[in-house]
Amino acid sequence: MTSGLKELTSVEEPRLFPIKLDNYKPLRELVFETLREAIIQGRLRPGERLMEVQLAEEMGVSRTPVREAIRKLELEGFVVMVPRKGAYVAGISIKDIADVFEVRATLEALAAGLAAERITEEELEELERLLVEAQEASNRDIQTLVDVDARFHELIYRASRNQKLIQIITNLADQIQRFRLTSLSRPGRYKHAMEEHKKIVEAISERNVELAQALAREHIENAEQIFLNSLREDKR
Repeated sequence: MTSGLKELTSVEEPRLFPIKLDNYKPLRELVFETLREAIIQGRLRPGERLMEVQLAEEMGVSRTPVREAIRKLELEGFVVMVPRKGAYVAGISIKDIADVFEVRATLEALAAGLAAERITEEELEELERLLVEAQEASNRDIQTLVDVDARFHELIYRASRNQKLIQIITNLADQIQRFRLTSLSRPGRYKHAMEEHKKIVEAISERNVELAQALAREHIENAEQIFLNSLREDKR
């Protein structure tokens, strides 16, 4: 988890922005959410040292809420503390990746199969609209693509009508989002992902449980392979 650590020496583009106060949330929670989002989106990269003073300046806050946020991020596995060196964005091991994708592939297959049995006509129509929106978003920024992809999968979870399944996969949401961003940013992956989405929707629409399960599992396994290939390329 701590391999390849590097100390931040310069910033070429904004990674963090000044905190906008929310009357419903304490400052420490806003700082925590901002840092977590920056890690998930890759603006704070694995192995990057988290300097309290610099982060506080970028967000326009004092060091105290930054220090508290870093401690909470450590508890959630996003940050690793290195003795006598400080806090670093946690790396992602091959085992971590395999574990998350293995669980996700099983849950996605289950959700797609249940959706094929239980989805409503209104939800099917919404899935079709998301396919169109995904096509229209293909030339836009990566964050838009990621958001559309996330909404597609969330709709299938909802259509499964299984609250325990939804709860379990929601607990993986942050890690899934971290992987999703890297996978969909690879050249050609978004187009292939949308083609896979279309096939999944067709299977669900035809109430073909087994095919929906198989296609959903294949979709996640393809995403895992793309993610692993991306890591290998980055190490060259």
